[in-house]
Amino acid sequence: MTEHTQPTTPLGPVSRWPQIKYAELNANQKEIYNFQKVAALLAEFGFNCIKLADDWQGADFLAYHHHGDRTLNVQLKAGLEIHKKYQSKALYIAFRAKETWYLIEHDALVELCGQHTTFLNTKEWKEKHRYYTATLNAKLREALAPFVLGTEF
Repeated sequence: MTEHTQPTTPLGPVSRWPQIKYAELNANQKEIYNFQKVAALLAEFGFNCIKLADDWQGADFLAYHHHGDRTLNVQLKAGLEIHKKYQSKALYIAFRAKETWYLIEHDALVELCGQHTTFLNTKEWKEKHRYYTATLNAKLREALAPFVLGTEF
């Protein structure tokens, strides 16, 4: 096994560092990237986020409030995803649509999808018990407005 050594020369000014291209990241790298983005947004609301090594009760990470009175179990998604296996678990879904991040309790998300979309009538939901989309229609986007966590920065 070859040992990996860190370069000892300074990187120089941050303004010269190359930014990553999200599309070039692998699935695991994208999940870590998305976690860091959502954790930064949740920090604005007093939450400290702890990434879990594997799903625990459906959660990818825990968001612990600094008052110590609330811990959220959060499933992180690249787009809106509802799944019957997440129902009745008090699980929050953090997802991105375009440049906006949302955070909503899963069962409330299913309810809004039922009110403002046809997702619950699709073959995917009825047979596979899940539904995923990267885009939101105008009605659903409006209904989700109170659950906007923040936008890309």
